[in-house]
Amino acid sequence: MSVRLVSFDTETTGLVKVPGGGFEVGDHRVIEIGCVEISGRDRTGKEFQTYVNPEGRLIDEIAKKITGLSDEEIKQAPKFEDIVDEFINFVDGAELIAHNANFDVDFINNELNRIKYKISDIRDICGVFDTWVYAKKAFPGQKNSLDALSKRLDVTGYDRTYHGALLDAQILADTYLNLTGGQITFDLAQTEIIKNKDDTAPKSKDIEFLKFNASADDTSKHEKFLESLSKKTNKEINW
Repeated sequence: MSVRLVSFDTETTGLVKVPGGGFEVGDHRVIEIGCVEISGRDRTGKEFQTYVNPEGRLIDEIAKKITGLSDEEIKQAPKFEDIVDEFINFVDGAELIAHNANFDVDFINNELNRIKYKISDIRDICGVFDTWVYAKKAFPGQKNSLDALSKRLDVTGYDRTYHGALLDAQILADTYLNLTGGQITFDLAQTEIIKNKDDTAPKSKDIEFLKFNASADDTSKHEKFLESLSKKTNKEINW
């Protein structure tokens, strides 16, 4: 049976950067959720997308530039408590695919806890696969943002003018399939190489061993050579 996967992304009003390169949710809010279902290594066509009213929290200027969303537009959206059941029903029991998953998980959990929802941690009902962590191991020392990774894996056909949660979830779904599919291809290629080596390797029954008998003079010269090596290396050599 195929595992049900859901590629998942959020857009937010911003984030609080902390020393060391980390982040905190702070008083920031989710403003969009996007999900794309994957089954049997194909997108099923089922998607979930909603904008979310941040209830008075204004969008930071950098987030506005990234998403193209304005405060006026987003305040017309439903509140998180109005869409939470539909969202949970869509992802329940799935393996969530996210890029830099801690960001999206922390923001969703913050929203769940703000309304005191029956589920306080999305990981209680979903597994989480972080493509950013996977990509760092697959491509060490390289840029592994979603944009960089998707371009490297030849994911094309998307308008990248702005970042949207559903758009990024769609890009991420294709990126995940190419990323993990490439690993499968690599493993099969390695197996084929090993198989070919086995096919061309000489079989033991075809090998003929030649007998060699050293003369007394050869043996004497060999022993003197070993004695000389032993003196130079200060180690006993015997072969």
